[in-house]
Amino acid sequence: MTSHPLLADFPSQTYDKLRYGDIDRQGHINNVAFATFLETGRVALLEAAGRMLAKPGFSFFLAHISIDYLAEIHPPGTVEIGSAVKTIGNSSVTLTQALFQREKCVATCEAVVVQVDPATSRPAALSPALRASLNALMSSGSKPAPAR
Repeated sequence: MTSHPLLADFPSQTYDKLRYGDIDRQGHINNVAFATFLETGRVALLEAAGRMLAKPGFSFFLAHISIDYLAEIHPPGTVEIGSAVKTIGNSSVTLTQALFQREKCVATCEAVVVQVDPATSRPAALSPALRASLNALMSSGSKPAPAR
């Protein structure tokens, strides 16, 4: 039996409201809405890390996402979102995430976001201050990234 994470395992936690528009023909939340919930979690984590520590105008772009659907989500209510930093690269951050409804893990995710320079549309190195903030949001078992 595979062990699923608990919301308490994640240093960044938030939630999203289940909306009528998220319901599909089967009466549960559509799988596309899962990606939206995970986006809410990524934004919350980046804000917790001090996204404003990035250079002005720089943004994070989603480069990769992999979602494992474990169970259906049923309305009404909310979905809880846990997010943590898994690894930190030169310009990228790999996140591990999970969705929960009523304390049950319903999906897990791995996502990679890349900081991009708006002038060149190319990846841009993370600042030492941002790296330090991201290190504080590492998942248990991950090793902090060295300062550069």
